[in-house]
Amino acid sequence: MIEIIKPMDIEKRSFEIITELLGDREIPSEQELVVKRVIHTTADFDYADNLCFSEHAVRKGIEALKGGCDIVTDTQMARSGINKTILQKLGGQVHCFMSDEDVAAQAKERGVTRAIVSMEKASQLQKPCIFAVGNAPTALISLKEMIDEHKIAPALIIGVPVGFVNVVESKELIMETDIPYIVARGRKGGSNVAAAICNAMLYQIMR
Repeated sequence: MIEIIKPMDIEKRSFEIITELLGDREIPSEQELVVKRVIHTTADFDYADNLCFSEHAVRKGIEALKGGCDIVTDTQMARSGINKTILQKLGGQVHCFMSDEDVAAQAKERGVTRAIVSMEKASQLQKPCIFAVGNAPTALISLKEMIDEHKIAPALIIGVPVGFVNVVESKELIMETDIPYIVARGRKGGSNVAAAICNAMLYQIMR
Protein backbone atom coordinates (compact mmCIF):
# COMPACT_ATOMS: atom_id res chain seq x y z
CA MET A 1 0.00 0.00 0.00
CA ILE A 2 1.30 3.48 -0.91
CA GLU A 3 1.86 5.72 2.09
CA ILE A 4 0.45 9.22 1.77
CA ILE A 5 3.14 11.45 3.26
CA LYS A 6 3.54 15.20 3.17
CA PRO A 7 6.71 16.34 1.37
CA MET A 8 8.24 17.79 4.54
CA ASP A 9 7.73 14.46 6.32
CA ILE A 10 9.35 12.18 3.73
CA GLU A 11 12.88 12.39 5.17
CA LYS A 12 11.57 11.89 8.71
CA ARG A 13 9.66 8.78 7.63
CA SER A 14 12.70 7.50 5.74
CA PHE A 15 14.81 7.67 8.89
CA GLU A 16 12.08 5.91 10.84
CA ILE A 17 12.14 3.07 8.29
CA ILE A 18 15.95 2.90 8.43
CA THR A 19 15.79 2.63 12.23
CA GLU A 20 13.17 -0.11 11.99
CA LEU A 21 15.20 -2.10 9.45
CA LEU A 22 18.40 -1.80 11.45
CA GLY A 23 16.54 -3.59 14.22
CA ASP A 24 18.71 -4.51 17.19
CA ARG A 25 21.98 -3.66 15.45
CA GLU A 26 24.07 -1.60 17.85
CA ILE A 27 25.69 1.52 16.40
CA PRO A 28 27.67 3.81 18.72
CA SER A 29 25.57 6.89 19.46
CA GLU A 30 28.25 9.28 18.15
CA GLN A 31 28.28 7.48 14.79
CA GLU A 32 24.57 6.72 14.47
CA LEU A 33 23.41 9.79 12.54
CA VAL A 34 26.31 9.53 10.11
CA VAL A 35 25.59 5.88 9.38
CA LYS A 36 21.87 6.52 8.98
CA ARG A 37 22.45 9.55 6.73
CA VAL A 38 24.65 7.45 4.43
CA ILE A 39 22.06 4.66 4.33
CA HIS A 40 19.38 7.27 3.61
CA THR A 41 21.46 8.56 0.69
CA THR A 42 22.30 5.16 -0.79
CA ALA A 43 19.53 2.79 0.43
CA ASP A 44 22.45 0.44 1.14
CA PHE A 45 22.53 -1.13 4.61
CA ASP A 46 26.03 -2.51 4.04
CA TYR A 47 27.29 0.85 5.29
CA ALA A 48 26.21 -0.12 8.79
CA ASP A 49 29.17 -2.52 8.65
CA ASN A 50 31.48 -0.85 6.09
CA LEU A 51 31.87 2.57 7.70
CA CYS A 52 34.91 2.66 9.96
CA PHE A 53 35.58 5.49 12.39
CA SER A 54 38.75 6.44 14.21
CA GLU A 55 38.25 7.31 17.87
CA HIS A 56 35.79 10.19 18.23
CA ALA A 57 36.09 11.00 14.52
CA VAL A 58 32.58 12.45 14.33
CA ARG A 59 33.06 14.60 17.41
CA LYS A 60 36.38 15.89 16.09
CA GLY A 61 34.81 16.62 12.70
CA ILE A 62 31.97 18.54 14.33
CA GLU A 63 34.42 20.52 16.47
CA ALA A 64 36.42 21.44 13.37
CA LEU A 65 33.26 22.56 11.55
CA LYS A 66 32.18 24.64 14.54
CA GLY A 67 35.61 26.24 14.43
CA GLY A 68 35.07 27.39 10.84
CA CYS A 69 37.16 24.83 8.98
CA ASP A 70 36.87 24.41 5.21
CA ILE A 71 35.97 21.23 3.33
CA VAL A 72 37.96 20.01 0.33
CA THR A 73 36.36 17.55 -2.09
CA ASP A 74 37.72 15.60 -5.04
CA THR A 75 34.63 16.09 -7.22
CA GLN A 76 32.27 18.89 -8.11
CA MET A 77 29.42 16.48 -7.37
CA ALA A 78 30.47 16.15 -3.72
CA ARG A 79 31.00 19.90 -3.51
CA SER A 80 27.47 20.49 -4.86
CA GLY A 81 25.94 18.06 -2.39
CA ILE A 82 27.35 19.63 0.77
CA ASN A 83 25.10 22.09 2.59
CA LYS A 84 27.06 25.28 1.98
CA THR A 85 24.51 27.50 3.75
CA ILE A 86 25.22 25.88 7.11
CA LEU A 87 28.94 25.68 6.44
CA GLN A 88 29.13 29.37 5.60
CA LYS A 89 27.27 30.27 8.79
CA LEU A 90 30.03 28.45 10.66
CA GLY A 91 32.72 30.37 8.77
CA GLY A 92 33.76 27.66 6.31
CA GLN A 93 33.55 27.03 2.60
CA VAL A 94 33.88 24.11 0.21
CA HIS A 95 36.75 23.82 -2.26
CA CYS A 96 37.17 21.56 -5.28
CA PHE A 97 40.25 22.28 -7.37
CA MET A 98 39.78 19.43 -9.85
CA SER A 99 38.55 21.71 -12.65
CA ASP A 100 41.16 24.44 -12.15
CA GLU A 101 43.26 25.14 -15.24
CA ASP A 102 46.53 25.16 -13.30
CA VAL A 103 45.70 21.77 -11.77
CA ALA A 104 44.92 20.24 -15.18
CA ALA A 105 48.06 21.70 -16.73
CA GLN A 106 50.36 20.53 -13.94
CA ALA A 107 48.82 17.06 -13.90
CA LYS A 108 49.40 16.71 -17.65
CA GLU A 109 52.96 17.98 -17.38
CA ARG A 110 53.84 15.62 -14.51
CA GLY A 111 51.88 12.65 -15.84
CA VAL A 112 49.82 12.29 -12.66
CA THR A 113 46.14 12.54 -11.85
CA ARG A 114 44.40 15.84 -11.26
CA ALA A 115 43.34 14.45 -7.89
CA ILE A 116 46.96 14.35 -6.76
CA VAL A 117 47.62 17.92 -7.85
CA SER A 118 44.36 19.18 -6.37
CA MET A 119 45.23 17.69 -2.98
CA GLU A 120 48.65 19.33 -3.15
CA LYS A 121 46.98 22.65 -3.96
CA ALA A 122 44.57 22.18 -1.06
CA SER A 123 47.51 21.64 1.29
CA GLN A 124 48.38 25.32 0.76
CA LEU A 125 45.10 26.54 2.28
CA GLN A 126 45.84 28.56 5.36
CA LYS A 127 43.19 27.07 7.64
CA PRO A 128 42.13 23.68 8.99
CA CYS A 129 40.37 21.45 6.46
CA ILE A 130 38.25 18.34 6.28
CA PHE A 131 39.03 16.30 3.15
CA ALA A 132 36.01 14.50 1.69
CA VAL A 133 37.16 12.05 -0.99
CA GLY A 134 34.45 10.09 -2.77
CA ASN A 135 35.93 9.26 -6.15
CA ALA A 136 39.72 9.31 -6.51
CA PRO A 137 41.89 6.85 -4.56
CA THR A 138 44.95 8.78 -5.75
CA ALA A 139 43.68 11.71 -3.67
CA LEU A 140 43.92 9.54 -0.56
CA ILE A 141 47.35 8.26 -1.59
CA SER A 142 48.52 11.85 -2.04
CA LEU A 143 47.15 12.82 1.36
CA LYS A 144 48.92 9.88 3.01
CA GLU A 145 52.24 10.88 1.43
CA MET A 146 51.87 14.51 2.56
CA ILE A 147 50.89 13.40 6.07
CA ASP A 148 53.98 11.20 6.29
CA GLU A 149 56.11 14.13 5.10
CA HIS A 150 54.48 16.44 7.70
CA LYS A 151 53.22 18.73 4.96
CA ILE A 152 49.59 18.51 5.99
CA ALA A 153 47.49 17.61 9.04
CA PRO A 154 43.80 17.40 8.07
CA ALA A 155 41.16 17.93 10.74
CA LEU A 156 39.42 14.82 9.35
CA ILE A 157 39.66 12.62 6.28
CA ILE A 158 36.48 11.16 4.84
CA GLY A 159 37.80 8.37 2.64
CA VAL A 160 34.98 6.85 0.60
CA PRO A 161 36.13 6.51 -3.02
CA VAL A 162 34.22 3.97 -5.09
CA GLY A 163 35.68 1.60 -7.66
CA PHE A 164 38.19 -1.15 -8.29
CA VAL A 165 41.73 0.18 -8.88
CA ASN A 166 43.62 1.03 -5.67
CA VAL A 167 40.34 1.83 -3.92
CA VAL A 168 40.58 -0.71 -1.09
CA GLU A 169 44.31 -0.13 -0.65
CA SER A 170 44.06 3.67 -0.50
CA LYS A 171 41.42 3.50 2.23
CA GLU A 172 43.59 1.17 4.30
CA LEU A 173 46.48 3.64 3.99
CA ILE A 174 44.39 6.38 5.59
CA MET A 175 43.45 4.06 8.43
CA GLU A 176 47.17 3.65 9.20
CA THR A 177 47.58 7.36 9.98
CA ASP A 178 47.06 9.25 13.22
CA ILE A 179 44.63 11.60 11.44
CA PRO A 180 40.93 11.32 12.39
CA TYR A 181 39.10 9.40 9.65
CA ILE A 182 35.77 8.07 8.49
CA VAL A 183 36.38 5.38 5.87
CA ALA A 184 34.03 3.13 3.91
CA ARG A 185 36.04 -0.07 3.85
CA GLY A 186 35.90 -2.06 0.63
CA ARG A 187 34.94 -0.96 -2.86
CA LYS A 188 31.76 0.95 -2.06
CA GLY A 189 31.49 4.71 -1.67
CA GLY A 190 31.02 7.70 -3.93
CA SER A 191 30.71 11.46 -4.01
CA ASN A 192 27.16 11.23 -2.65
CA VAL A 193 28.46 9.30 0.35
CA ALA A 194 31.20 11.86 1.00
CA ALA A 195 28.65 14.68 0.90
CA ALA A 196 26.22 12.76 3.11
CA ILE A 197 28.86 12.31 5.82
CA CYS A 198 29.67 16.03 5.76
CA ASN A 199 25.97 16.92 5.94
CA ALA A 200 25.35 14.48 8.79
CA MET A 201 27.85 16.43 10.89
CA LEU A 202 26.60 19.84 9.75
CA TYR A 203 22.98 18.97 10.54
CA GLN A 204 23.95 17.86 14.05
CA ILE A 205 25.40 21.31 14.67
CA MET A 206 22.32 23.16 13.45
CA ARG A 207 19.54 20.92 14.78
